[in-house]
This record gives sequence, structure tokens and C-alpha cells, in this order.
Amino acid sequence: MRVDEFDFDLPEERIALRPASPRDASRLLMVRPDEAFEDRIFRDLPALLSPGDVLVFNDTRVIPAQLTGRRMGRGGAAPKISATLHMRAADDAWYAFAKPGRKLREGDKILFGMPGGACGADELWAEVAQKRAGGEILLKFDKTGPMLDEVIARVGEVPLPPYIAARRRPDLRDRRDYQTIFAERDGAVAAPTAGLHFTPELLKALEARGVMMERVTLHVGAGTFLPVKTEDTDDHRMHAEYGEIGGDTAERLNAARAQGARVVAVGTTSLRILESAADETGRIHPFAEATEIFITPGYRFRAVDALVTNFHLPRSTLFMLVSAFCGLETMKAAYAHAIANEYRFYSYGDSSLLFPREGARLK
Repeated sequence: MRVDEFDFDLPEERIALRPASPRDASRLLMVRPDEAFEDRIFRDLPALLSPGDVLVFNDTRVIPAQLTGRRMGRGGAAPKISATLHMRAADDAWYAFAKPGRKLREGDKILFGMPGGACGADELWAEVAQKRAGGEILLKFDKTGPMLDEVIARVGEVPLPPYIAARRRPDLRDRRDYQTIFAERDGAVAAPTAGLHFTPELLKALEARGVMMERVTLHVGAGTFLPVKTEDTDDHRMHAEYGEIGGDTAERLNAARAQGARVVAVGTTSLRILESAADETGRIHPFAEATEIFITPGYRFRAVDALVTNFHLPRSTLFMLVSAFCGLETMKAAYAHAIANEYRFYSYGDSSLLFPREGARLK
């Protein structure tokens, strides 16, 4: 399909710069096939689900993956380099998006953090081990494992989405606000933002309703914010993201669906890992690898029966995904409704509960 079919106009004032407080006070737009849109509050979610339904959360944790340093040792002024880590390649190596990437060569040394300091505790060196397309590089660090993680946590910043970072700097609030209450496993560059709306009180209400809960992992990469630059969706390449689904989790999800319960993905990240792990019959298998799944209209969903998700960027792979789930015209109408009714958009914005169009799922 042509990428421009997924375009729409969004007034800048609809972009949320801070989350709702409390988190479950955000708004929720319910989208069902062939029914009128329904404006709700997120804490209404238990009433919108049925006992036995299974909410699937992503338990990834955002790391301070935005590093700033200088290229060293080639003579002349040391140019400033910004690197956003997006997927771990080894205990001592990360794939990253670098700016300005054109200034880097394989073998270049970059110093991140502060030289010297407390026994060099905040000094982090990396070598450009590989240059890839689109400004992507492979960085090999002088530290490894937990020690590397500790230094990154000290010298890095939370990489806020570009549409927020362009309007304000990250601050200490973001270290708290840009994590879900499920965040346990370090590795994400961006939050699984549909999970930001949940509070302990809401989880208790869901449990009282008889809604089940499961956790999976998808370490969201910076590629989630990259624009689709091709003219046709067939020519776009997704960046890989690492994910895991445990064997026990897969079996419980399969059992729930066999009993007629619905699997409700909390966020496109949970949906993508579930669909990556499902076979052609819809059975979910244990999973522990990178996925490059790219979902566009025409895709038939195997593992997911409903989706909780925020409002996404125009021309983005995520708007393509929700259009595959509900239908492009339905989602354009839903977004027009959200804009007209002053919903807040993107990572810190409001949410939606989507049910699939006829024919979007396997029978």
C-alpha cells in the first residue's frame, strides 16, 4: 500500500507533553466494528472487559539509552556525537542510531560520559565496530555486562520521543513517568506506552472483575519512532526488537483462548510479540529471539482478540498496525473523532480500546 494513505493532520496542541494524573484518569476511546465510537475514562476498563479475558502486559523497562559523547583521536576538533542505543548485540555491544552518523567511520573511538572522575567510574569508551544503513552503527564498549549497564545508567538520559524532546528537555519526572508499573526487565529505549495508564487501584478492580493478567517482554527499540521513508509499505524495513514469551505463559494463553476467553494485548508491543510467537493455527509458542514483524492491512491476526493502545503518529508503522486491526477508514474516522473531541495524542496521551474488523482474525 502507499504510505501516504496512512497520513492525517494533527494539531500540535493535541500532543501530550506530560501524562495524566492519576494515570487512569486518561481518556479511552472504544472502537468496535460497525458501532458508534464510545468516549470513556481509562478506569472504566474493567466494565468493558469480561471475566476470563486476559490482559497481556509488556514488562520491559526503559533504560537511559541516550548517550552524548565525542569522537576522539582523528585529529582536529572532536565532534559531538549523539547515540541512541536500541538493541543489545552482546554483553559489551549495542546497536545504536548515531547523529551525525556520516561523520563516523568503522574503528572510530567515542568517549561518552566524563573522563577521569571517580576512578573513571563515569568514563565510557566505545568503538564503532560496524556502520549500517540509515545512521545505524554497532558500538563495542570497553565495559561489559552489569558494569556496562551501571555506567550507562549514570551517564545516559531517558530518550524521550522526538515529538516531546523537541519541545522540552527530559527531567527527573520522566525517569518515573516514562515507566509502566510492570517495568522489570531492562532493555527498552521507549516505553510500552499503553501500559502507562494502569495504576495499582485499577489492577485491583480488574482482578475483582475476573480479568486475568499475563506478562511478556519486548524491548522496544528507537526504530519505533523512525519515519517510514519509502513510498510503498512493501519497501519498508522494520528494525529488529528482542522479545520473550515463557513456556508457562504461552500455555496459559492457549488454554484461555481454548475456553473462549479473549486475549487483550496492552499495547502494540505486546501484540507484536504475541503475533510473532503464534503459528498459523493461532497457537502461541515459547519465544526468545528478535522479531521484525511488520503488520499492515491484509494481515490476519492469530493470537490477539482486542488491543489497548495510544494514538499514533501519521504515516507510522503503528498506525498501519491499528489500521490492519480495525480497518483504515475506521481508524481515520476514530482519529478524526479523537482530534475533534480533544483527546491527547502519543506517548503521554490518551488511549483506545480496539476490537478487530470482520475478517481481521483467523477463524
